[in-house]
Amino acid sequence: MNISEIISYWGYPDEAYDIVTEDGYILGLYRIPRGKTNNINNSAQRLVVYLQHGLLTSASSWISNLPNNSLGFILADAGYDVWMGNSRGTTWSKKHLYLKTNSKEFWAFSFDEMAKYDLPASIDFIVKQTGQDEIFYVGHSQGTTIGLITFSTIPKVAERIKVFFALAPVFSIKHSKSPLIKMAYKLKSVIKSRLDVYMSQNPAGTSVQNMLHWSQLFNSSQLKAFDWGSPLLNLVHFNQTSSPLYDVTNMKIPTATWNGENDLLADPEDVETLLSKITNHIYHKTIPYYNHMDFLFGLDVCHEVYYEIVDIIQGNL
Repeated sequence: MNISEIISYWGYPDEAYDIVTEDGYILGLYRIPRGKTNNINNSAQRLVVYLQHGLLTSASSWISNLPNNSLGFILADAGYDVWMGNSRGTTWSKKHLYLKTNSKEFWAFSFDEMAKYDLPASIDFIVKQTGQDEIFYVGHSQGTTIGLITFSTIPKVAERIKVFFALAPVFSIKHSKSPLIKMAYKLKSVIKSRLDVYMSQNPAGTSVQNMLHWSQLFNSSQLKAFDWGSPLLNLVHFNQTSSPLYDVTNMKIPTATWNGENDLLADPEDVETLLSKITNHIYHKTIPYYNHMDFLFGLDVCHEVYYEIVDIIQGNL
């Protein structure tokens, strides 16, 4: 089933949109405009909550459990207008205005471009469509990375965000024990031969360049833009010979964070580094037994995380 079919299957209203980024990528944007229980006043304006998936997943990760255990459905039933984005290169965002999907040019992106183009295009579309000026943002994994970059570098997007909810936030991966990132780091010299075929299909797809970008951060305690491999190429892309650092201290949005002590990708030490840089930190919780995917699929994730998100939204109306 595609995302619309999953939403409909559980009896929720669904809407799907194709939106176009400034650099021509066509992204699938999905909406659950209301819950099953609050259909009475369909014209009422509801507060918008935007959900951004992580590395190698898609918007389906927010609706893959039963409705009483999936954040997308829980928020819709709590009375919110739920929107779910899909980063370029994932299953539902593999089209471009003029580039062919099997071209090298199509896949020449990493999370830099997701932050620079995809997220701003999605937020802009939602604001125009709903008339809501303020949006609650929930990110998981790479969805938090994209948020951190966008909100610290593009003020006009940042001012739209009421609260930033970061689940298993990934800022630096210096201490990451993720086998996937380790493999990308060790194989970066040969990674461009075959990995693109695997990554384009399984699980939800990303670019080789995105995996290379993550591998570049493996020994760094900072969040940096993609290094294009030569001072000249970096000059073309960034107007400087080295890839720039992202300064998260520029982000002033109220931010709530959750992390797991058993998380191999968002290692607790790396999360500590990030927390020291968040200037408007309103809530933090460490869940001792949680790993990276428990924030989406944990059996008790509603009680540990999702109901707390709803409570914080209610407290910030």
